[in-house]
Amino acid sequence: MVRYAIYFMPAESSALAAFGASAIGYCAASGRDVPLPDSPFHRRADAMALTEEPRRYGFHGTLKAPFELASGRTEAELLDAARNFVRGRSPFSVPAMTVKALSRFVALVPAAHSAELAELAGDCVTAFEPFRAPLTDADLARRLKAPLSEPQRAYLAQWGYPYVFDEFRFHMTLSGPIEDDAVRSEAASSLASLYAPIDQPMPVDAITIEVQPARDQRFRVLERIAFG
Repeated sequence: MVRYAIYFMPAESSALAAFGASAIGYCAASGRDVPLPDSPFHRRADAMALTEEPRRYGFHGTLKAPFELASGRTEAELLDAARNFVRGRSPFSVPAMTVKALSRFVALVPAAHSAELAELAGDCVTAFEPFRAPLTDADLARRLKAPLSEPQRAYLAQWGYPYVFDEFRFHMTLSGPIEDDAVRSEAASSLASLYAPIDQPMPVDAITIEVQPARDQRFRVLERIAFG
């Protein structure tokens, strides 16, 4: 089944987008593979395997997690709703981003909590909920394999995703799961060095609708819709 997602993705022409696409080896805007950068982590023989998971989605920060369309809803209606959603919204910036190891993977995250990002994500969760079909039994079982708290389980049941509202933590994934602590540390160090030359406030000026034609295919950008 086709799935959609509401993400923050930097403008394709930006240095941040180029960094992210290179780090994971895929540009979701063009739908093309990108050579991995020259870093100690990316020179590893298993670098392609360790970056496989984020290549499924492209370089992004989740605002509303992937979902199948509810019965009777169409892609055109989703895009119209997204255009209405951004109307009247003003761009803002996240003052600083940093590369960190989060649990088993590495991601680019805000250096400090961003209330504006959290508000944007919460608004996306609720505004696009009418377009989300209920989770399949398989998707629900997959989510429940993770060690979820009771509030997270409640959010999963109501919103189809456990990490929303007060459980939301914005991150832009740069690696798949890395079990080895030393390799994860190497990945974080390499990616931090690659990010350092473009380190600057991150403009948030659009939402991106991505589409996944089938579960065994990668997501691609359907439309990036600017605020205002």
